[in-house]
Amino acid sequence: MSGSAGLQRQLGGFDATTVGIGSMIGAGVFVVFAPAAAAAGSWLPLAVAIAGFVAYCNASASAQLARIYPTSGGTYVYGRKRLGPWAGFIAGWSFVTGKAASCAAMAFTFGLYAFPGYETAAGIAAVVLLTTVNLLGITRTAMASRIIVSLVVAILAFLLVVAFSTSPAPAAEAPDLASPLGVLQAAAVLFFAFAGYARIATMGEEVREPERNIPRAILASLAVVLILYMLLALGLLEALGAETLAETEAPLLALAQDIGDSVGTGAVTVAAALASLGALLALIAGVGRTSLAMARGGDLPRPLARISSRFQVPFIADLTVAAVVILLLLTTDVLTVVGFSSFGVLIYYAIANMSAFTLEERPWYWPKVLNAVGFIGCLLLAFTLPLLSVLTMLAVLLAGLAGRAAVQYSGDRENR
Repeated sequence: MSGSAGLQRQLGGFDATTVGIGSMIGAGVFVVFAPAAAAAGSWLPLAVAIAGFVAYCNASASAQLARIYPTSGGTYVYGRKRLGPWAGFIAGWSFVTGKAASCAAMAFTFGLYAFPGYETAAGIAAVVLLTTVNLLGITRTAMASRIIVSLVVAILAFLLVVAFSTSPAPAAEAPDLASPLGVLQAAAVLFFAFAGYARIATMGEEVREPERNIPRAILASLAVVLILYMLLALGLLEALGAETLAETEAPLLALAQDIGDSVGTGAVTVAAALASLGALLALIAGVGRTSLAMARGGDLPRPLARISSRFQVPFIADLTVAAVVILLLLTTDVLTVVGFSSFGVLIYYAIANMSAFTLEERPWYWPKVLNAVGFIGCLLLAFTLPLLSVLTMLAVLLAGLAGRAAVQYSGDRENR
């Protein structure tokens, strides 16, 4: 029993906010601080602030657009409406491809922390389980996100107390890596851990009173996470020092070991596992709904737009996303694609800012200059990422554009 009917508005503002927080406080917080510190050194808090400010610009653009277009698809829809179908396609393709890599990274991180030595098998099991949760309906997704967020935030708050109460790390000379380019590269890497609020906009068809609740949920979830990340950056620098932090693959785990393996290590393991599951849960839902919107627009195969009549979810899109993620887990070292994901999402938000710039009616506190700064900031951060990430994602984008051009050309010939 399925069809192409619309989704149901079942989420309130608080549920939407917890989905956004759960999407951001995922495995990213457990993996990005070390490479960011390696690039920015003791200037890590500045990199967090830059990433957070660019994220705020992007969030304001998404919030403005979501009030006008409260439907599934996020910037894919906004780009099509405001800039044309090609801009919308670039946004949607960037999101789907970048976030598919993020899904794999979240699943692998869960396996790494919860079942070391069996990461791939555990990651596949997590994808199957959470896809099933999503297929049972969006209210189950929101409930699971609320539970995961409450547990993970509590454990991270505990680690913050540990960080600020331990003896400070020995002072060291300022690292040579604290250059403007290093700080920007660190901000680009850190953006990976901020990019979850897009899921609120992609689920725009399932939020009650979207004109009010979506903007509030986007900004509230971003504010909570920015404060938490800044405190974590300061705490890790205080407890470990910039050089040790840059060399530690699992800095939060190293921090927890200061209070004993049985308590601290267990707490971080639980937090990392839950956080990665929470992010994966929301990512699968977000990518599935963007795929749904692109299928509706004719930019992806039409069957992806089919919606379950019983549970009101895009079940073919969700199953397709799960299959792609499992393929990545079986064939790729997915922890190396954080840069790929960051590049794709930054391009996605660059188009969101361009789309919002075209709006004439807007609140006074979201001026056009904020959209211009956000657009420039997204491109600047995207192209300061490692060269391999930039070239790989540019190739993926060009392949998508070539595929769309071929389909368009074939359709035009058939209509002649």
